[in-house]
Amino acid sequence: MLLALLGALAFAGCATTPKIDWAARVGHFTYDQAVLELGPPDKVAKLDNGMIVANWVTRQGYIYNTGSAIAYGNYPGGLVVPAYTQGYAPTYFLRLTFGTDGKLSDWKKYAQ
Repeated sequence: MLLALLGALAFAGCATTPKIDWAARVGHFTYDQAVLELGPPDKVAKLDNGMIVANWVTRQGYIYNTGSAIAYGNYPGGLVVPAYTQGYAPTYFLRLTFGTDGKLSDWKKYAQ
């Protein structure tokens, strides 16, 4: 019985949240609803025409290093040279644009 309960908890913990269908929200989703659901945006611009453009970071970028060694010659007595490479994973954003009526008019996911 305990084993079955632990197994059920393990599978429940692995459940992922469903992806948001932003296209279905266009025309009726408001800026206030977005802030309640996503938290405050990382950047927001209120345009002169009354539109609001807001960006949320969905995944932070980072720099990573990997190391290895290149061997020249036979061991022992050969030469071993360390080799390092550096890579970059971009930051991912969600940009929501709200029209003058306060409703979602456009959305875009992008990386930078």
